[in-house]
Amino acid sequence: MIKTLLSRVREFKKPSILTPICMVGEVFMEVLIPLLMASLIDNGIEGNNGQGDLNHIYLMAGLIMIACILSLLAGFGGGKFGAIASTGFARNLRKDMFHKVQEYSFENIDKFSTASLVTRLTSDITRVQDAYQMILRIAVRSPITLIFSLIMAFSINAQISLVFLAAIPILAIGLFLIMTHAHPVFERVFKRYDKLNSVVQENVSGMRVVKAFVREEHETEKFKGVSKSIYDDFCKAEKLLAFNGPLMQLCMYGGMIAISWLGAQLIVVDNALTTGELMGIMTYAMQILMSLMMLSMIFVMLTMARASMERICEVLGEESTLQNPENPVTEVKDGSIRFRKVDFAYKKGGSLALTDVDLDIKSGETIGIIGGTGSSKSTLVQLIPRLYDVTDGVVEVGGRNVKEYDIEALRNEVAMVLQKNVLFSGTIKDNLRWGNAEASDEELERVCKLACAHDFITSFPDGYDTYIEQGGTNVSGGQKQRLCIARALLKKPKILILDDSTSAVDTATDAMIRKAFREEIPDTTKLIIAQRISSVQDADRIIVIEGGKIDGMGTHEELLASNEIYKEVYYSQQKGGDDNG
Repeated sequence: MIKTLLSRVREFKKPSILTPICMVGEVFMEVLIPLLMASLIDNGIEGNNGQGDLNHIYLMAGLIMIACILSLLAGFGGGKFGAIASTGFARNLRKDMFHKVQEYSFENIDKFSTASLVTRLTSDITRVQDAYQMILRIAVRSPITLIFSLIMAFSINAQISLVFLAAIPILAIGLFLIMTHAHPVFERVFKRYDKLNSVVQENVSGMRVVKAFVREEHETEKFKGVSKSIYDDFCKAEKLLAFNGPLMQLCMYGGMIAISWLGAQLIVVDNALTTGELMGIMTYAMQILMSLMMLSMIFVMLTMARASMERICEVLGEESTLQNPENPVTEVKDGSIRFRKVDFAYKKGGSLALTDVDLDIKSGETIGIIGGTGSSKSTLVQLIPRLYDVTDGVVEVGGRNVKEYDIEALRNEVAMVLQKNVLFSGTIKDNLRWGNAEASDEELERVCKLACAHDFITSFPDGYDTYIEQGGTNVSGGQKQRLCIARALLKKPKILILDDSTSAVDTATDAMIRKAFREEIPDTTKLIIAQRISSVQDADRIIVIEGGKIDGMGTHEELLASNEIYKEVYYSQQKGGDDNG
């Protein structure tokens, strides 16, 4: 885990190295100051047989001032380089995680919830960023301060300095017990944060549905429930961490009392210690105990950050289930499609969504696909651009197994308009150019005319520069579908897949779109999934799917004569149309 995270430091290695160097410089100056102060008291103020040595006082005061300035500069450098290193480290982590997610297959994405990925990319990275900065600064400063101060204190008087050694094991045992009990709680808390984000995301994205069904109170209660569980877990964790403060106070003030009592004995009774030396030891005692307190804070921070580190490494360590072959094919010959004895299950060992599928589609054919809800129509077409890999059998495009292609090259030749149409915030032009970033305005207009979108776009005051809100909330369902179809056409694909993509447009517009496809892109293989038979009845062939199996295939007339499922759907729709009339 540590190796995975540190490999993301990359170009920020220099500030990551300079930060602890500056911290060492700052600590060295701070440790030197009490020694100079002791000399100022013993040899300056009380020197020369109690008369004082003004020259020595001036010399020590000057050295102390220089040490303070150097300490200030080193501390400033440590803070600056630490900030650069930690924010840069977080930037690289965020970038690598986002790129990793882009490489995921649908199967990988299904493993992590959207809310969980958002939390890991935001809150978890911020927590790790804070921990990294603390490690570079405090985690270097505190142990070095502890070691240097102990050395200086022992060099002054070893007997008093043994007090510190008694405090260290007490603190270490206490911190170990706190960490081992708090870490599992924090792991649970961060998983609940995923759930909280999921509740918020669902509520905000489905706000129209919530209000339409007057479910605000239900959603509020659901949010309160998750929020309460986070509150309870955090309270439990904070109660455990609260022992850290009293434990530190016990060690700090107990040590100070012991040092004061022993110091008084050595000065008054044994005459084995000077006032200046006691002042120096007291200062070192404060530095030692403060460094121990800082170390305890680091352990607490790392306890919290450890769970986040593990969650980040899960994302970075997840390998896509879809990989390019060693020497991938980069050119798709044509739009022919072939399924050979294909079985498919979404999960290994799970029930089959598709069973024994055999298909042979010629390049340029228009194929309609009809079937009931849950019959695996969408699953069938998602195997063509290799959004999923088959469980058994072979899918071929352009005469080659899809696994032989470079994934990007294959998907560039297969345009899909998914069942759930998605538009992104930006202008209509921005959304259309997802299909081709270099497309001219004339090309945009051409594909929009094919998709019957040009007329409604030009009716907007800003035309093609009309701003689309996030998710396309300011356009209707039919308009959104037509924009998505135009975007797919802009790719000039060899295969065009429409997954129930004209369900929100009227039958006249649907017919116009199909007519434009026949006339303008005759060489493109077109697969049209539809609920309405009128949307596919003029296709070259129609596939009827039932329960993940092909129940029938043929023209509209052939299926009416031979396929009971198709016949039933057709006559039910005809009857419904007559009743509506």
